[in-house]
Amino acid sequence: MGRYRKILSAVDGSDSSTNAFRQACKIVREDKSWITVITVIPLYQDQFEILSTKEKISKKLHEEGEKILSKISEIAKQEDIFIRTQILEGIAFQSITDFAEEGGYDLIVMGRHGITRLEKTLIGSVTARVIGHSQKDILIIPQNSAVGWNRILLPTDGSRYSITAAEKAANLAKSYGGQLIIVSVVDVTEEFLTEAPGVVEHLVNKAREFVEELKNRAEAEGITATTLVREGETHEVITSLSKEYNCDVIVMGSHGRTGISRLLMGSVAEKVIGYTPCPILITKTVKGES
Repeated sequence: MGRYRKILSAVDGSDSSTNAFRQACKIVREDKSWITVITVIPLYQDQFEILSTKEKISKKLHEEGEKILSKISEIAKQEDIFIRTQILEGIAFQSITDFAEEGGYDLIVMGRHGITRLEKTLIGSVTARVIGHSQKDILIIPQNSAVGWNRILLPTDGSRYSITAAEKAANLAKSYGGQLIIVSVVDVTEEFLTEAPGVVEHLVNKAREFVEELKNRAEAEGITATTLVREGETHEVITSLSKEYNCDVIVMGSHGRTGISRLLMGSVAEKVIGYTPCPILITKTVKGES
């Protein structure tokens, strides 16, 4: 089954994270899932501050965290959802990923933008780092968008990461009675197209093989699937198709990273998350896969 049973919602008081929590409530209500809501406050450790000052600052930070969760609790009452809440101290992305891992959550729900100036970029830095470090599936919800599973856009490039995403997308479509829109994008420059037309044709044929294989698998499970092969800049094609087909969600795979490279996402995924108007589900490969 594709449904999520234990959900972690990370909030920071921003409108984006508040909307993400509201959308998580829809999943919880429909699937009868468990949900925990956390907010992370920085661990104040200034060696030059006197103890009393540190205590005052720490108390103030906790009060801010309590205000955020109090607002969330009021929304939960409106949504008729039972939630657990917790304030964590530490570095935001580390605290979120560690809590999700230790608690055995199978989905992290986050807003696209955070509340700080740095976070109000195309994709907030905390969200980006959680995507890079966590082994859990992550649902990123842009502000003013709503979650749904009826029309699922599935980009694929034939990699094992996109195969993992395809399996999750198919499970979700089957569970919710949704349909798949499967696309493979051939992203080449005009110069390359001019100099090596035969190679481009080969890439297009391979792309057709990718989408047809996934369509056959989906239809074998009784899932309606549409296939598309497009040429262009990958993130632009995906974003455009999500609007053209009025998609409820985009499902994309993400590979595990090690060391400092985990702080950076691939430009395609980052741009899709940054520009698309609908939620994006980032699926992860099984931990330990190389």
